[in-house]
Amino acid sequence: MKRKIINVGLILCPIGFVFLSLFIGRYPISIVSIIDMFWSKLTFTTYNLSDIYQTVVWEIRMPRAILGALVGGSLAMSGAAFQGLFRNPLVSSGILGVSSGAGFGAALAILIFNTQTTIYLFAFGFALLAVIISYLIGKVYNTAPTIMLVLGGTIVSSAFAALISFIKYVADPSDKLPAIVFWLMGSLASASLQDLWIAGIPMVIGMGGIWALRWRINVLSMGDRQARSLGINTTLNKGLLVIFATLATAGAVAVSGTIGWVGLIIPHIGRMIVGNDNRLLIPASFSLGASFLILIDLTGRMITGSEIPLSILTALIGAPFFVYLLKITKGKGW
Repeated sequence: MKRKIINVGLILCPIGFVFLSLFIGRYPISIVSIIDMFWSKLTFTTYNLSDIYQTVVWEIRMPRAILGALVGGSLAMSGAAFQGLFRNPLVSSGILGVSSGAGFGAALAILIFNTQTTIYLFAFGFALLAVIISYLIGKVYNTAPTIMLVLGGTIVSSAFAALISFIKYVADPSDKLPAIVFWLMGSLASASLQDLWIAGIPMVIGMGGIWALRWRINVLSMGDRQARSLGINTTLNKGLLVIFATLATAGAVAVSGTIGWVGLIIPHIGRMIVGNDNRLLIPASFSLGASFLILIDLTGRMITGSEIPLSILTALIGAPFFVYLLKITKGKGW
């Protein structure tokens, strides 16, 4: 009975936060109006409400809420997958240099082109390039053990971080530099239906692949020798997990900027709720990550007159909360 309640709660939680985000904002809209607007859409009837409010709901708040759910879920699922794959609770979704690569790609696109489409494409492309380079570094000894992949990701992250600093150094301080800095801090302010199509495809493919392989993460987390003895092709499955997690993370970072801590702390919260079984942890991580990022986005919009970048709030909340998690769990379960 307890398990059913938890499962129902995890399903309803992100849906509830998406609905909550529709009537919270600078243009207050009543819950009754939101329900009537949904009913009119379902029944194909007209609803006499100001065009401004309908635009706010369907073209601004709804895409932003759905995109926030996808980004938060992608980062959380990727973080959970990498933590299980590398058997390391301190691993996050950007461990292989995805975030740094995407940041450099976006900064370069802002410096040269400064159009939304090129920013997405450059961020996504360089995020994938960072992972490829990390993998090639990991194969320096004709193999790709997990420790070498982590080291490769650390090297690539440092290199791209230096390149980002160089881009900021040469950027125009009155125009390009503020745009680069704001993008790197993470935001969903420019979310639109187009963003859902552009970034939603790789995120959905990546999350779908992780979900399909979630039971194999349990086996891979036991170690290569045990996994092979159970008939698991470790090289193939590790490669697929890295590819799917990279797609999910790259799609998320490309459309939202660099958002830290989600892929690190959300899987830990999921383990406190459903345990270490990745068959339950992976979908729980999506639900918690989606709900968390929508809540953070709502908080950033409401507490000040201007929006607070997401990475600031996730760090301010994530860092002390992670210390609390370490204190109460004492590293158990790893």
